[in-house]
Amino acid sequence: MALSPVPAPGRPTGPPIGHAPGRPAGRQPGAAAGIGAAPPRAARPPELPSVHNALLCVALPALAVCAEHGQLTGEGPEGVYTAGRRLLSRCVLRVAGREPVALQGRMAAADRAVFLGAVRVPGDMGPDPGLAVERTRSADGTERITLRSAVARPLRLPLEIALGSDLADLGAVASGRPGPELTASVHGTGLRWTGGGGRSVTVTADPPPMDALAAAGVLRWEAELAPGGTFTVRLRVHDGSPGRPTGAPGGAGRPGGHVLAEVLAEGDDTRPGELLRASVEDLRALLQRDPAHPADVHLAAGVPWRCGPVTAEALWAARMALPLGTRLAVTTLRALGRTQLSGGGAESGRILGPLRDAGPHLPPRCTGIEATLACPVVLAEARRWGLPAADLEELLPVAERCLDWLRRTAGASGLVPDPGPAGPWRAETQAHAHRAALLGADLLDACGRPGGDALRDAAETLRERFRREFWLDDRAGGRPAVARGPDGRTWSQLGGWAAHLLDTGLLGGGRLAHGLLDRTETEQVARLLGTPALDSGWGLRSLGAKEPGHNPFGHRAGAVRVHETAVAVAGLAALGHEKEAASLLRGLLDAAEAFTYRLPEMYAGEQRTAGGRPVPHPAACRPAAVAAAGAVHALLALAGIRPDAPGRSVTTHPLRSAPLGAIRFSGLVVAGEPFAVRVGRLGLGMVEEAAEGLQLGV
Repeated sequence: MALSPVPAPGRPTGPPIGHAPGRPAGRQPGAAAGIGAAPPRAARPPELPSVHNALLCVALPALAVCAEHGQLTGEGPEGVYTAGRRLLSRCVLRVAGREPVALQGRMAAADRAVFLGAVRVPGDMGPDPGLAVERTRSADGTERITLRSAVARPLRLPLEIALGSDLADLGAVASGRPGPELTASVHGTGLRWTGGGGRSVTVTADPPPMDALAAAGVLRWEAELAPGGTFTVRLRVHDGSPGRPTGAPGGAGRPGGHVLAEVLAEGDDTRPGELLRASVEDLRALLQRDPAHPADVHLAAGVPWRCGPVTAEALWAARMALPLGTRLAVTTLRALGRTQLSGGGAESGRILGPLRDAGPHLPPRCTGIEATLACPVVLAEARRWGLPAADLEELLPVAERCLDWLRRTAGASGLVPDPGPAGPWRAETQAHAHRAALLGADLLDACGRPGGDALRDAAETLRERFRREFWLDDRAGGRPAVARGPDGRTWSQLGGWAAHLLDTGLLGGGRLAHGLLDRTETEQVARLLGTPALDSGWGLRSLGAKEPGHNPFGHRAGAVRVHETAVAVAGLAALGHEKEAASLLRGLLDAAEAFTYRLPEMYAGEQRTAGGRPVPHPAACRPAAVAAAGAVHALLALAGIRPDAPGRSVTTHPLRSAPLGAIRFSGLVVAGEPFAVRVGRLGLGMVEEAAEGLQLGV
């Protein structure tokens, strides 16, 4: 159910989401199980229409893309969509023959926008308009239009709504080739459009219109308003395409609220509460069902361009959202497990995924490898947060197959190549592999399964080789290399990727796993992440400002990627580097405020200046799963919650500097029960609510 088959600039350089059947994503001709030593040069990606100024109402599979004026004009991507098809391209309101003057458009919730306008009615003598127009539009196209009169006399005004539909696929809309509008026919209390393949859409109105002009696609009313009175029209969009329930609105069948908990943040600074509320709303809006397995839900990577099958980003987001419950991690792991390669060969156990742009210096990386290494980590940490035993038993074989692949792939060298057997070896991938080995070993031991010692040995081999071959000494204290080739060549460009070296993962008793770096190297990486070259003032740049090829808008070449900043905040906080963590967190929170708390997946890494604002990226998804979950992850670093549900304990390690003042988190879930924690202005943590029998520590 991909909303778009086209990649955004800087997006997959292999087959995009919604790739042709018969070739798994990321698979190159002649390569074993989808990994090629020399990926072909990518075709120039199409230019996507910008949506950074649009209001996106999301309740997947339903989506409405609206301009701030509220009219749907059919220009660019504007319209109401279901499962990647535009049901309604045009919805233009006129009162007394004129369009309302647009005054304000804003999001009222993740799935709903409100638009305010005004109309001067005949007889108005002064500058003040006598009629206010309020429109509320939902993701599924349901709309309420209300006229409010402030005139001291009765009004009788013509109201008309011009509607249109092209039933175009979002991919065609994105490429600028949606096709012509279809011809409407009168149907019941509204209009119907019918396209090829039996597809159709109907718009119904309440109250019924006085006139319905099919040729023009216009519905008309005579609105009668008493002094101070109102007149309301309600529109509903019904998808009549094959496979849709008759008369079902676009948002039917939404996953239930049991997947993510209701979490709140309250404190001296009100912005964390606003960001947390909006981020959880966005995560819920991005939930979508696996069409072949309706009981399973996962997060779409981002709206509007990346709402296809489950991705590595969905797994990253599920991991960051573990404090909201383990259910999302379970269903995401289940969906990814169904894509695992089998057959007992060298690639058996690897998860499929497309190649993704890696910036100006390196070849594309494989998101399937990223997901393969993340699976055992997410399962191991979900167990710490309170994963039910039945879910653990079901998913353990998936993690074991991933770990078997890791052992075979690392082999005697100890390193994991990416994207193919010929490399290069990326530092970020080694960090993922090292974490997977240690947390995977811990998981296998806890479940009484063999293989833990071999994984710990592999992690030790990887750690020794990484320190020997990836650390580059210099007069400034050294830095890690971003990648190393089999021929010994190193790439030294420093960027936000280095944050992954600090993300070691959670073991029992609230302990952090060992990292790839020693203490001195860790302190140096923390210092580098806090320098102006990487900390833009709005978050962490994906490539340092002083590095060759830096581009503030580059997805991997200088833009701020929210989830990478969140990883840095959490890693720095956990390792005691509070100054750098607090600086990045404040920058992220300031950026969130500028984006009205709906963070895009990335934005320009321009240096912050007095009075400035973060610059949007024209092709960024907003909302995006890793951005919304990253906000949760970064904010909860203030409390430093480290659960061990199997060990019946939970500890908190709050930031002692209390950079945002006092703050309280409630509605979290630890060991299957509500959990609340408070951090005071002196940086002292106190658990206020927890499951019975948990041993608490600070």
